[in-house]
Amino acid sequence: MGWIQAAVAIVVWGVTFASTRALLEDFSSLEILVLRFSLAWVALWMLCATKWRRARSARPTCVADVLCVEWIFAAMGFTGIVAYQFLENCAIYYTNASNVAILVSFGPIVTALMARAFARGGQFSLRLVAGSIVAVCGVALISFNGLVEFELRPIGDAMALCAMASWGFYSILLDVANGRGVPPLVAIRKAFGWSLAMMAPVAAWGMTESGICALDGSFAVILDAAVNAQRFASLVNWMNIAFLGLLASAASFVLWSAACRTIGVVKMTVSLYLAPIVGVVFAAMFLGERVTQLEIIGGCVILVGVALATKVKGGGK
Repeated sequence: MGWIQAAVAIVVWGVTFASTRALLEDFSSLEILVLRFSLAWVALWMLCATKWRRARSARPTCVADVLCVEWIFAAMGFTGIVAYQFLENCAIYYTNASNVAILVSFGPIVTALMARAFARGGQFSLRLVAGSIVAVCGVALISFNGLVEFELRPIGDAMALCAMASWGFYSILLDVANGRGVPPLVAIRKAFGWSLAMMAPVAAWGMTESGICALDGSFAVILDAAVNAQRFASLVNWMNIAFLGLLASAASFVLWSAACRTIGVVKMTVSLYLAPIVGVVFAAMFLGERVTQLEIIGGCVILVGVALATKVKGGGK
């Protein structure tokens, strides 16, 4: 069941690029983030209101425990949503997408190192490193797709590396929340709530002239009634927002949390290497993009790397 939950999340995340790309024609990156996570927070709040009251054993029993658990939720919202999403979007602005894809793909190795140091039962092995490196090579083949354009660009590359580290910290914090017995619905809903609170000042700045012009409009928040009437009248826009909010955010984050609780945070992070394969397949099936020979080879290399990294010695699960 853990692998099924992870597979569903990876498939959904693998096709988010197409929805985001379509929405970027009418909305800024910041507006998309606020809309999708606001919708996700409302959906999770409605789902987990009664579940949290029933989960008596998972509820903190004193003020100190309440503050400790709330700090974990706030840190999850900052590292996994605010920092990761913004850093990745900004990184693409300062460097090229291939650089970002390659640098972020080293995340599982960093997460494994963090898990070994901080998480319960963290594991780090040569097999994990070897499998991850093989998978990174597959990601490189898909990302470059015959175009050798890797060029160090310090600002953007540093942002991509920070985004990778942010997801690693999020994974560890998620493991801590799972270890405390917090239901995934509650943990993710709380993290989303904190992330929206942290994005509020950025959104307020995005309404100013400097915010609208920042990063080629990535932080712009448009309040013009005519513009909003036009873009919010589009059924396609609402379908993409609903997909990103309900499936890619609410459902997939909860499924990912549940899978990490069952399988382990390190193995689940390694399985993220499969997302580029899903993206290529989706683009071919629904966007009419041609699958190249390098993409096929890259996909096979990723599968070999993931199999090697997640294989357990001695036939264990």
